[in-house]
Amino acid sequence: MSALFNFYSLLEVLLLLICTSTYIYIQWPSIFNRYKGNGVLGIFWKFARIGERASPYVSLACLIMAVNQFSS
Repeated sequence: MSALFNFYSLLEVLLLLICTSTYIYIQWPSIFNRYKGNGVLGIFWKFARIGERASPYVSLACLIMAVNQFSS
């Protein structure tokens, strides 16, 4: 089943995108600063901003996903 049709997998993919975009933005901010919300690559800038501003909630969601994955 595709990640688009399984809600749990879609959440997992979104969390991974947020975490990866935030990490890349912290290491190389010039990559995302060029796009700042414009076009397709602007989506990754927005994911990085979500990861920066909501980092406690993102990390908690990652922990919950990991425990849920481990227990099943």
